[in-house]
Amino acid sequence: MPDGKYLGVILAAGHGSRMGPFGEEVPKPVAPVCNKPLLVYQIEHLRALGVTDILVVIGHLGHRITAALGDGSAFGVRLRYVEQERRLGLAHAVGQLETLVDRPFLLFLGDIFFEMDRPERLLAEFEASGAAAALAVREETDVEAVRRNFSVRTDGDGRVLRVIEKPRFVESMLKGCGLYLFSLHIFDAIRRTPRTSLRDEYELTDSIQILVDLDLEVRAVPVVAWDMNLTYIGDLVACCRRRLAALGLSSLTGEGCRVAPGTELVETVLGDGVEIRRPARLERCVVMPGAVLDDGAALSDMVVTRTARLQA
Repeated sequence: MPDGKYLGVILAAGHGSRMGPFGEEVPKPVAPVCNKPLLVYQIEHLRALGVTDILVVIGHLGHRITAALGDGSAFGVRLRYVEQERRLGLAHAVGQLETLVDRPFLLFLGDIFFEMDRPERLLAEFEASGAAAALAVREETDVEAVRRNFSVRTDGDGRVLRVIEKPRFVESMLKGCGLYLFSLHIFDAIRRTPRTSLRDEYELTDSIQILVDLDLEVRAVPVVAWDMNLTYIGDLVACCRRRLAALGLSSLTGEGCRVAPGTELVETVLGDGVEIRRPARLERCVVMPGAVLDDGAALSDMVVTRTARLQA
């Protein structure tokens, strides 16, 4: 029998090419947000919703993801890993899982940091309406944020009429956030999904629109309070600052750090084993585990690794 009503799926095969050298060393899904891998936040969201059986699709540096998360027992879940051999879009990635998915599933895009607002409403609306899909959405104020994601147009009562991937002309400020709840109907829609000219990929938004066009119920549910797709170095800094504020902290220091007296840490996170050998000032910085600073520098808006200082 299935372990729970819903399955969890996290797509974590992306390549952090726009994060420069950081993306070559660290898979975005385990980038540390206040010293916790990004995917652990998603796992915690899933577990809070009663989802403990989770498929994680890996690709780029996948061995580092499995090393960071293990079998999931440390987080109270069971993780199973699936290797994505080709990157042909989100719909293709989801379609490859059909033989492994035996029930409705929550899908997270593994490079997004979410702050949730009563996410149980996503499940409640899905069940109450008998929907084929429910989309986590957020009312945006920034047009560019919608253009980078997808816009959602509804009938005013939460039923989705249209989804548009990376719209040039933004007619709705309701943004899809990379968190979905699907019934098994999605696999029928994926089979009908054509490869698009936009990115020469199979777009999941096209599959969702097929569900709408088939007159199946698709709901938009505003359960995301804040979200950030980790695309650039500055996005990691922004997530850490946001999390520090939520924790009521001005800075965070990991285990085994050695910090020179007189060092100032402002909205800064130090990973485990960091050494700051001379008094320094770090403002809005993320210092990766094991990094060493020995020049007493004043740094701001930066991610520091063992080998590089990357400006946000």
